[in-house]
Amino acid sequence: MRRQFRLPEADELHLDTLSLPWETIVEATMQWLVVHDRPLPPGYNHAKVMTAVVVPPGYPDAPLDMVYFFPHLTRADGRRIGGLSSRTFDGKNWQQWSRHRTTQNPWRPGEDDIAGHFILVDHWLRRELPGLAA
Repeated sequence: MRRQFRLPEADELHLDTLSLPWETIVEATMQWLVVHDRPLPPGYNHAKVMTAVVVPPGYPDAPLDMVYFFPHLTRADGRRIGGLSSRTFDGKNWQQWSRHRTTQNPWRPGEDDIAGHFILVDHWLRRELPGLAA
């Protein structure tokens, strides 16, 4: 796995506890964290996907935002998922989920991190599916 930039030690330790392959990639001027084989809740067309997050300059003070999936996700029931677009990165066509923090749930420098962002990603995934608690 590529390690083209370092994350804060606590983030790297957390990622290692997931027992999933992960890498950091620099492409053009953007830094990406990619977690491979990340499991999804039942109800999507894939059980596992690659999950990517842009790590902005100034992280961890600067907020993480949105999430990208490869391959693209669809709901198993055929219903549409809103707020999607495509983004090419690392030679793959990723599905961008335009999901953001709110004024009720802002980024808290010094408290929020990659682990917390992935909890939010899991919330976004569950919220798309009928019958799963948001």
